[in-house]
Amino acid sequence: MPKTHITAEGDTFDALALEYYNDERLASTIIQANLDHCATLIFEAGVSLIIPDASTVNFPETLPPWRREV
Repeated sequence: MPKTHITAEGDTFDALALEYYNDERLASTIIQANLDHCATLIFEAGVSLIIPDASTVNFPETLPPWRREV
């Protein structure tokens, strides 16, 4: 089940991916779930974002197997 994250001043998609998935390269997963904010580089406080469940993350085929685990 997806989570909801309320941003703090200065949050970024890559920082959230690092926090939730332990991999900032998965920022696109959060961006895809929040397309209305895709142009935002740095968030202000109070924005509600959907964070997809880690078990639903689709990893690129180019990632080695040990990097496909969240």
